[in-house]
Amino acid sequence: MRAMVMSEPGTPEILKLQEVDRPEISEPNQILVRLMAAGVNPIDTKLRQGGLYFPDGLPAILGCDGAGIVESTGSEVNRFQKGDQVYYCCGGLGQKSGNSSLGNYAEYAVVDETYVAMKPVALGFDKAAAAPLVLITAWEALFDRARIGSGQKVFIHAGAGGVGHVAIQLAKIAECDVATTVSSKEKAALVRELGADLAINYKKKNVAEALLAWTDGVGVNVAFDTVGGDAFNQLVPAMAHYSDLVTILQVPDDADWKGLRLKNVRVSQELMLSPMVYDLRQAAEHQADILEQCAQFFEENRLSVFVSEVLPLEDAVRAHQLIEAGGMSGKIVLDVSGELLEDEFEGDKE
Repeated sequence: MRAMVMSEPGTPEILKLQEVDRPEISEPNQILVRLMAAGVNPIDTKLRQGGLYFPDGLPAILGCDGAGIVESTGSEVNRFQKGDQVYYCCGGLGQKSGNSSLGNYAEYAVVDETYVAMKPVALGFDKAAAAPLVLITAWEALFDRARIGSGQKVFIHAGAGGVGHVAIQLAKIAECDVATTVSSKEKAALVRELGADLAINYKKKNVAEALLAWTDGVGVNVAFDTVGGDAFNQLVPAMAHYSDLVTILQVPDDADWKGLRLKNVRVSQELMLSPMVYDLRQAAEHQADILEQCAQFFEENRLSVFVSEVLPLEDAVRAHQLIEAGGMSGKIVLDVSGELLEDEFEGDKE
């Protein structure tokens, strides 16, 4: 099968299109998926540059997000059968099954069924492949960590980004008021279309001051930090008493812990990769449940995924370059099968 293979850490150009052996089912709870599309995420670029979670994983196939068609199933699989259309976030961290690297920049992938959900009928394979990692990240941050509820004031960093644009929609489904940051008029229009009540151009306005004005000086009940660094500390003045601040980045060394403590702010960290890294079965089942619930939201037209670029598998290098350049809206997807319709691509880019 064709796959984009990483043989050593480095620049995007180390990703090479190769012919490798098709993976085979080696465990009774695995399924073999013929991939139609793979999502590209910032974590892919970090692993490519800095090394894998599993040090003996090289050569490796990257890509955590996949969408495709079940080709065959292990002896104990009872949730899926051949021909089912599925989507999931699993693989791409350097894991191996037998001698095969488990990742989704490839024509086939072996996946533990625990992580997998049926693809929403409302989504094409391109959008389905773009969805899992960002959906699970946003859900776990907002519902599992911050426990958002109706009527709360919620702030989401980088609302036009991959995680941010679905986080806005999930917060609106929870009947929250949502503020977010953007860097342009075009991104402001996108986040408002997604339901954001306030779009703050962080290049022109002080974010904390804008949030305090929005909340009549009270501060936000929940802040979701997808930027990290200085942006984390800049949120502290805008936090309400007894609020929640969730970050998907490393808490900065100079975090304003005194300011957070004085306001009784609960600080949480979110990394949706932990079930894969530590083989946490119950947590993996929860993530599949999230995908199943979000599938219902897609079918009800209450949730959408914005795909800004669809590139052929062999252009994974270009996908990584685009992500590392910064400023992307929505998600980038690789057309693994070569079968996705061109007119669907154009519709995603509009």
